[in-house]
Amino acid sequence: MKQRTVGRSGLTVSHLGLGTWRWGRETDADEAAAILIAFHDAGGTLVDTAVGYADGASEEILGGLVADVVPREELVIAGKAGHRFLSREGGLSGEGGEARVDGSRGQLLRDLDVSLRRLGVDYLDLWQVHVPDPSVPTEETLSALDAAVASGKVRYVGVSNYAGWRMAQAATVQAGKSGYAPIVSNQVRYSLLDRSAEREIVPAGAELGIGVLPYSPLGGGALTGKYRSGIPSDSRAALGGRHLADLDDPGTIGVIEAVATAAEGLATSPIAIALAWVRDRPGVTAPILGARTLGQLTAALVSETLDLPAEIRSALDDVSAPAVRTTGNVL
Repeated sequence: MKQRTVGRSGLTVSHLGLGTWRWGRETDADEAAAILIAFHDAGGTLVDTAVGYADGASEEILGGLVADVVPREELVIAGKAGHRFLSREGGLSGEGGEARVDGSRGQLLRDLDVSLRRLGVDYLDLWQVHVPDPSVPTEETLSALDAAVASGKVRYVGVSNYAGWRMAQAATVQAGKSGYAPIVSNQVRYSLLDRSAEREIVPAGAELGIGVLPYSPLGGGALTGKYRSGIPSDSRAALGGRHLADLDDPGTIGVIEAVATAAEGLATSPIAIALAWVRDRPGVTAPILGARTLGQLTAALVSETLDLPAEIRSALDDVSAPAVRTTGNVL
């Protein structure tokens, strides 16, 4: 698998990342082990998790595998902090509960220690603020990133789900400090079905040297083509999965069909087409693939041998182009 640097930093990662969002819920430890081994054998290094995934089960499973299956030094482990889901009674409940965002310095640093303990490692290669917290001053949130790097518990820092202006604000605040930890990445939703990141996040990232890590690069599974004839009983849609595109929207249907047509023409899979497209977009470092099964990962790895012809890339660009938004007479 090819390698890329994250933005203009010195951090190098595989240009396909492995997401562990479903580990501990839809993916058990044995299946996760098979996925991680296959990913590592293919040259993959970037593995993404978060303190709030599956009430901590994601990190615990990954920690067990790092110790027993794949050497720590051969992985780039990316974590996230400051976001959990709570039940109505206030206890942890997983993705189905109420979201709790806390970007305070104290909570972020506590989350970091919890992640390190679950993972059984001394440091994270990349640590990200999972969701912006408007109730906490930006300077306070960013001070946690500085402290984490200074302590040696984190090598590089980034953000996630930050709008372009907020990402630029964070990068500017950091650059104005002495001995600061620069923002090197922004993990955001980005696919052929959601190109909103191109409006501000991608160009701002290019200017500021911040790499884009797309999550949900397959539109929550919609771009795999498995929903063209209905909703399979074991699919993410049937399970009430998040990040799934609107399957009734004509625009969504048009993109899905265009991807399927391109796949047929190149004798490959829709998964490979969709991943290759987003992987090679300007500013993108590595799409984060949330494979729930070994079969899903195997299908995704086909994209590593695929270079989209210019005419197919252009056709996909056209069919998926986001609508131009206007305010009065100003574009």
